Amino acid sequence: MYPEHFWQWHLWVFPMFMPIFWLVMIGLCLYFIFGRRGAPKPWEPARGPEGETALDILKKRYAKGEITKEEFEQMKRDISG
Repeated sequence: MYPEHFWQWHLWVFPMFMPIFWLVMIGLCLYFIFGRRGAPKPWEPARGPEGETALDILKKRYAKGEITKEEFEQMKRDISG
């Protein structure tokens, strides 16, 4: 190899490592989308400690008599957005 070719190392290093870089990036994307078991997904409704939604908890409170019908309806509207 001639001395002037020393500075052309990128001509073989770049094509060799670029596919590896993209495979790692695609793998990370797939991991963050599908791989985190038990982590809440942004498109799923929030759940409490027992896996209940806010509406489920509200219905239980109304069934137990902790809140009135008016309070239930108001809270239900608040939850729905």
